[in-house]
Amino acid sequence: MLDPMELEAIELSLRVGAWSVLCSLPFGIAAAWLLARRDFPGKALVDGLVHLPLVLPPVVVGYLLLLTFGRNGPVGHWLEAWFGVTLAFTWQGAALASSVMAFPLMVRAMRLSLEAVDRRLEAAARTLGAGPLSVFATVTLPLMAPGILAGAILAFARSLGEFGATITFVSNIPGETRTLPNALYTYTQQVDGEGPALRLTVIAVVLALLALGASELLARRLKRRLAS
Repeated sequence: MLDPMELEAIELSLRVGAWSVLCSLPFGIAAAWLLARRDFPGKALVDGLVHLPLVLPPVVVGYLLLLTFGRNGPVGHWLEAWFGVTLAFTWQGAALASSVMAFPLMVRAMRLSLEAVDRRLEAAARTLGAGPLSVFATVTLPLMAPGILAGAILAFARSLGEFGATITFVSNIPGETRTLPNALYTYTQQVDGEGPALRLTVIAVVLALLALGASELLARRLKRRLAS
């Protein structure tokens, strides 16, 4: 049986993962479209910045977020002064850290799907009088839907396992920022924490496998439906 602290950590991780995906999804689609369909000066730099969290130590990403979105940071101070929003040491900040770490995976899946879209279909829609936004909404977006779905689920799975950036940016506060990985780390530091740590490990593995399996299954079904 799971104790209340374990259940709380799992619930918080699911909430953080869901919000991180929902908030980053529009930006992921925009970044994928920009990198797949446009050539501009500095494109390689933008591509590198998008994928930078994949190669940076997560603690570095968390520290940069703390410098930027902390109460004394340029963005964090502005958000608190004008909107009363504080991200550091809150679960919303954990969602931000998770979305930043998962963003490259989301963009990559969407970009690959977008590059596979037959541009002649878009051209045909334009010859029939559809505008750029209409073509994107009615042709491009449905055709790249498998990549969007796969990217969203992969980002969700990555968010569930985020640890380094999260604990650096929002710490490990019980009931507020103690997500499943943070709770697992906490239990490993306790003398009697072997049982809870093992249970959380099993749950983390199961959640990750379910997310990956759902991503593959839904993407295949959607591809078959679009093909038909």
